[in-house]
Amino acid sequence: MRTKYCNHISITDINTTVILCGWVNRVRNFGNFIFVDLRDCSGIIQIFFHSKNSSVFKKAMQLKNEFCIQIVGVVQSRSKKNENKKLNTGLLEIVAKKLKIFNVSKKLPIDFNNIYEDVIKLKYRYLDLRCLNMLQKFKIRHEITYYIHQYMHKNNFLNIETPILTKSTPSGAKDYLIESRLHKKKYYALSQSPQLFKQLLMIAGFDRYYQIVKCFRDEDLRSDRQPEFTQVDFEVSFVNEIKIMEITEKLITEIWKNFLNISLKKFSVLSFSESIKKYGSDKPDLRNPMELIDLPHSFFKYFNYNNIQNYDIKIRTTTLLIKNGIIKLKDHNIQSYNHIIQKNNDILYIYIYIQDISLKKYKIINIKNLLNAKTINEIVHRTNAKNGDIILIISGEYNTINKLCNILREKIGYDTNLIQKIWKPTWIIDFPMFKKNKDGSFSAIHHPFTAPKNCNITDLKNNPSSVLSNSYDLVMNGYEIGGGSVRIHDVLMQKTIFEILNLTYSSNMDALNFFINALEYGTPPHAGIALGLDRIIMLLTNSTNIKDVIAFPKTNTATCLMSNAPNKFIY
Repeated sequence: MRTKYCNHISITDINTTVILCGWVNRVRNFGNFIFVDLRDCSGIIQIFFHSKNSSVFKKAMQLKNEFCIQIVGVVQSRSKKNENKKLNTGLLEIVAKKLKIFNVSKKLPIDFNNIYEDVIKLKYRYLDLRCLNMLQKFKIRHEITYYIHQYMHKNNFLNIETPILTKSTPSGAKDYLIESRLHKKKYYALSQSPQLFKQLLMIAGFDRYYQIVKCFRDEDLRSDRQPEFTQVDFEVSFVNEIKIMEITEKLITEIWKNFLNISLKKFSVLSFSESIKKYGSDKPDLRNPMELIDLPHSFFKYFNYNNIQNYDIKIRTTTLLIKNGIIKLKDHNIQSYNHIIQKNNDILYIYIYIQDISLKKYKIINIKNLLNAKTINEIVHRTNAKNGDIILIISGEYNTINKLCNILREKIGYDTNLIQKIWKPTWIIDFPMFKKNKDGSFSAIHHPFTAPKNCNITDLKNNPSSVLSNSYDLVMNGYEIGGGSVRIHDVLMQKTIFEILNLTYSSNMDALNFFINALEYGTPPHAGIALGLDRIIMLLTNSTNIKDVIAFPKTNTATCLMSNAPNKFIY
């Protein structure tokens, strides 16, 4: 039906006849001649219709945006005054000889030339994807995926598929369940990850496995999370965490170099505790130099925390130093910070505006009489504040303060232009092995198959709260783009972890018996990682939402506005 794509036409095609297919992007009618911008998946080229060719011209007068058409015409150079250097084909045009209208189009509910709401984008996703900007994102996605396959092949990894329909096993999120037709009242679970299967492949002796795989998790959604997502999953036998991190760093570095022409600098390494202490988050955006500086809670001993003290919850009192000397914050900035803080209960917050350090002139905003002069001077000294700076002090329940400071740090960073336009990858290591729940039980921070770090079974049993996991997360500019660990290869260690997690006598243990049995047959030491392909592509295409790089995504309530899924079963 066609001999060329729009964007593939060049000066070597001048005076040749071509056949093009695509959609009408824009129509300009000047009476005796009509210009039509024809768009296909490669780009746009201008089509010229002249009234001298009356039959074709008459048909061209019917054209409207998004009509699907075929053009037969001759390539020619545009006149100097009509050149469009914004287009790759802007020096050329096609003089139409024949026109075929494959299909007409109703007026689109979206306008590619303007910003339109996410609801409209997702309801008419097939139209949203026609936009050349969206097409380009998916071309990049294809190229990155192809590049990863080449990289893994070159590094002797075997691409092995694992089951999507599997058995429900203990994990962090809820499973999506599929009812079995043959086995009444029994269900398959959609795989949340290939975790157990890739470990079984190591037991089977495959040594180096990888897979670009769909995963399914029924959990709360956000801008960088979807119920079904794609990860680059790999596992290696007879290696430690250093080797896995080296392989990952090389892959990420090569992707950034090939697709952005960016040479990433050395990946930094932060412990979990250091990351929380400095940034209030285990996914810190290191482009922002702001760091938290903790203060003794005794500075605020007269403040009543109401409900917090009743529950004996850990308190954190910390500061954010707002370097305000160059860019002056407006009142609406401060109000926006207050709005974020006030969404949380039992939070103390105070602003200290440094007017003149030498004269000890400070302006206290919010609670005037809480700080005496000596305390203010010590806070100024601890934060190394300068004239014109603002110290924001926040105090409250530990985890709430961490989340709050992470949000404020990001917003203040953007408001004061502190966020540098660079790439800052970092590894977060030494996570706690377990989280202690309110009822005294333990849950795994990563998953129950993560090996403890430098810990024997006796220490593990005696003091599980103090144990660190041999796990590692890769963070890029505030986004977790990968996470992995050294796995447990000793069956006694694995059983001990299950005992601590209270899985031994629960129905979950039956779900894991096949894996425990497998560990008893000469399991090699092994480790691996899963990289979030969607998040990586989101970053590489300068997108702000993971939905932009998934062809048919769900909303934040896990619904498809286009097909109205999920629906009641009707067949």
